[in-house]
Amino acid sequence: MVDDYLIDKLTGVELRLHPPQPAPISEVIPIGYYATVIKDLDRYRFYYRGTVPGYTGKTHDGNAGEITCYAESTNGIAWIKPALGLFEINGSRSNNAILAGASPFSHNFTPFLDQRPGVAPEQRYKALAGVHKSGLHAFISGDGIRWKKLQDEPVVRSKAFAFDSQNVAFWSELEQTYVCYFRSWETPHGQLRTISRTTSPDFVNWSPPAPMNPNEPAEHLYTSGTHPYFRAPHIYIGLPTRFMPDRGQSTDILFMPSRGGTNYDRVFREAFIRPGLDPSRWGNRANYAAVNVVPTGPAEMSIYTLAGRYVLRTDGFASVHAGHRSGEFLTRPLRFSGNRLTLNMATSAAGSIRMEVQDEQGKPVDGFRLEEATSLVGDQIDRVVTWKAGDSMASLAGRVIRLRFLMQEADLFALQFR
Repeated sequence: MVDDYLIDKLTGVELRLHPPQPAPISEVIPIGYYATVIKDLDRYRFYYRGTVPGYTGKTHDGNAGEITCYAESTNGIAWIKPALGLFEINGSRSNNAILAGASPFSHNFTPFLDQRPGVAPEQRYKALAGVHKSGLHAFISGDGIRWKKLQDEPVVRSKAFAFDSQNVAFWSELEQTYVCYFRSWETPHGQLRTISRTTSPDFVNWSPPAPMNPNEPAEHLYTSGTHPYFRAPHIYIGLPTRFMPDRGQSTDILFMPSRGGTNYDRVFREAFIRPGLDPSRWGNRANYAAVNVVPTGPAEMSIYTLAGRYVLRTDGFASVHAGHRSGEFLTRPLRFSGNRLTLNMATSAAGSIRMEVQDEQGKPVDGFRLEEATSLVGDQIDRVVTWKAGDSMASLAGRVIRLRFLMQEADLFALQFR
């Protein structure tokens, strides 16, 4: 329920954003300004920008002292920085650098795990990196640790756009293309840091950039953090840093979902992660989220920021929320495949959810009426919806239907047909 895509009508209920909560971590990884976390099977890989110890040279974007560092974990909580031995830094190879001496690419080296079917094993990991002067260069890796350029020339170059922020890319299962989100400046509200995107069938040839225009007036968006959600890759999750220069250069983190194309859904315009009580987090560049929300437990997912780790329940970005007085949620007409419907839901001890299936005209379907529905009480990630006749919905598969939910003291986070 990250947007209003499924919603036709809300009566006495509301779409509510659920801010993540601080959680333990063995070490606050020094993620710098731009970082990426990737879960690959049983391993979590963390990529972040570092600096050569003792470096005293120029500190411009893409300077010679920047390096790309690597940490890993088996649970997303306890992290180690392995001595990889790939680069000699200050006379020693005992370091965790995966990219060094490669200015300007360590400034914003942002990898992803390529989910495109048939991708070559040696290109299983890909990355984009570069600043405005260099353009964006493509990198490839088979193991996520040893990297090389895909080609000598940049794959994206433009005089009208800036690449000094974190340029995020991924293979889109929804759109069947590679997409890249990066910094631009022109918005309907004037010159603001904003987001544009480009697409590519092969990671080499990219389309002319198109503006997203997600900004509110006076709202700068430093990054986008856009990536496919691991439980629903047709939904992209954006976690941009919002910069307010007229508020003492303060920053926070927003939640901006997208379902592809040149559009973010700004149904939630308030902050997702606030700066909080720590005064040091109220300044410029004080609030950045690493790219990717990752699962760190059966019912938990994690977001990593400069302040540490934050957690949400699985699918728990937002919900249709009902308070003490009962209310209703009616979906738009839809078709489904599968046999059963599961809900990610939570109620209070006094709360409940009941569901009715209607036809396209809003008439209740026999066997699936509200009075025949089981009252669902509890807190579960995958609760099967049932009626007096059972839980099978196979007879309705392929038909145009609506779902009507009667809710009290309850949150509905997600639904899925199986």
